[in-house]
Amino acid sequence: MRANSAKTHGKKVFERHEPVSRKARAGLSLAALGVVYGDIGTSPLYAMRSIFTFDNHSVVPTQEGVYGILSLLLWSVMIIVSFKYVLLVMRADNDGEGGILALTALLRKTLVKTGFKIVTVLGLVGAALFFGDSMITPAMSVMSAVEGLETVYPDAQRLIVPVSLVILAFLFGIQRFGTSLVGRAFGPIMALWFLTLAALGVPHIYANPGILSALLPTYALGFVWQHPLLTFGVLGAAVLAITGAEALYADMGHFGRTPIARAWFMMVLPCLALNYLGQAALILEHPTAVDAPFFYLVPEGLRLPVIVLATLATVIASQAVISGAFSVTAQALNLGFLPRMRILHTSKSEGGQIYVPAINVLLAIGVGVLIIGFKSSDALSHAYGLAVTGTELLTTTLFFLFARHVLRWSWVRIIPMLCIILSLEISYFSANVQKIPTGGWLPILIASVFLLVMATWIWGVRAVRDRRSEIEINMRTLLKTLREKEVRRLPGQAIYLHENRGTVPIGLKENLRFNQCTHEQIVLVHVKVLNIPHVRHAQRVSVERFGRHEQKLFDITISLGFNDTIDIPYNLRLCSNPDAEFVFREDQARYFVSVLELQKSDQVPWYLMWRRSLFMFLIRNATQRVDVMRLPRSRTAIIGGSIYL
Repeated sequence: MRANSAKTHGKKVFERHEPVSRKARAGLSLAALGVVYGDIGTSPLYAMRSIFTFDNHSVVPTQEGVYGILSLLLWSVMIIVSFKYVLLVMRADNDGEGGILALTALLRKTLVKTGFKIVTVLGLVGAALFFGDSMITPAMSVMSAVEGLETVYPDAQRLIVPVSLVILAFLFGIQRFGTSLVGRAFGPIMALWFLTLAALGVPHIYANPGILSALLPTYALGFVWQHPLLTFGVLGAAVLAITGAEALYADMGHFGRTPIARAWFMMVLPCLALNYLGQAALILEHPTAVDAPFFYLVPEGLRLPVIVLATLATVIASQAVISGAFSVTAQALNLGFLPRMRILHTSKSEGGQIYVPAINVLLAIGVGVLIIGFKSSDALSHAYGLAVTGTELLTTTLFFLFARHVLRWSWVRIIPMLCIILSLEISYFSANVQKIPTGGWLPILIASVFLLVMATWIWGVRAVRDRRSEIEINMRTLLKTLREKEVRRLPGQAIYLHENRGTVPIGLKENLRFNQCTHEQIVLVHVKVLNIPHVRHAQRVSVERFGRHEQKLFDITISLGFNDTIDIPYNLRLCSNPDAEFVFREDQARYFVSVLELQKSDQVPWYLMWRRSLFMFLIRNATQRVDVMRLPRSRTAIIGGSIYL
């Protein structure tokens, strides 16, 4: 018997995407400016400066050098951001979610037999690198803006670290209010920032209109041809112009593909291009401006207000990778790569708008340590780029696997695009590898820590599942026991929270073994969270009876939306229909949570003991199911067994 089913005759009852008004779409695009484009939108602050000051000003600001660098920078943005991410990669969404783990999840569904492990490893490495980027970007962005004070007040250097820490403490403190509120607050500021970028660049373009010819890719190709070794080094600095592209994809779940694409082509890209063109024109006219070309674009009387605006923009730039880290964390949890964490949904209409307190605290501590340790954006710039280019390279690999195996694109279509994108990204990645001795080790270290945690959790969960399968019994064995043995049945309902359908909870098995009795009604409850805002009450609970009528054994699945509370007693009341076969008796119900106590085995090799200890630490600190599911502690028992690991 099955009642109150969440699906009817194979038709989906719920849809994630609902039509939105033109006003709502415009609001999402504005909010996307405040969250998604903060990182790449602040790259004019330091990209050109880093290129022309690279290796003690190795790039001479002649017309050939300026035109070549500008063309290389603009076409990198066009190919990697516009073409690859906005037009191609954002087609790959996992129920609206983006990011490298979304690609991994989609490919894992398709490549079940061949390539499954390879795809998983690539996704894990990419996610770990993205977490490294999420720590470095806020520190780099905010310090680069605060350092603009030195162009106004030469003695302001001692204030850079404390001011940066205060600003970032404020940013991490407001994350709990959600990306929707943050985006609405930051969106107008970023709109003003992009308009300011354009306004600063236009006068210098007007004074030197010949700079527009640098839009031709021939200047970039000519510079590469004439200065191949110098180009290799320049690419290590030019990567700063494309940072934030991966965060753009990871943040797709917060706003959707269309608002993000519209904001990019209608505002972000034109304003960035105008500012870079203006900086290049200024450098041609005043070569000494290479030390701070962005701030020298600003008239001296307006420099302080623009520095304040730039600081606000870099605060917002940090938001892109922070919210992206929240999304990647949620995807990692769904894939079983990380232990249970508390995730708060901060929007009633957008499933991707989430807040993860543990990750927020971890990022805040990491960013603070980097600011105190490196003290300047120039020092930190050596650590910047490797995580970005590494993640982008892995995303490219996974996307074209997705295009081939899921979208069914032909090789004739894939190979030309793959060659263009990979040739550029491999060059960027190789150029940043040389930074490892001077700071590039940092993102590798951060990524290694995250990768170690994820790999250990996957190993531990698999080991526990294998041990658990050895001590669990199947449902047929339980039914046979209840039928053939005289098991005493006590009045009341015993509700067992259980993750695996088809097997008997360890708590129920142990209860039968020790007490030789069980309750009159046995209810196995599974919770399934769907990626939709709400599930209507009438369609939330699915009930199935096992065995004979007199055995009173029920299997219940509770389907919830992301904005519904995981409140087991409340949701069980929804199926408390006096006319139904199953009736929830709240006053008689007793709740049982099955757990396994992990014991240390003496048979584990010494070189694996650290992994076991780490897994035990992670599982001890995972969020407890009793609290997540709002079970009454006075009527909840935790029963289980022990296994050796």
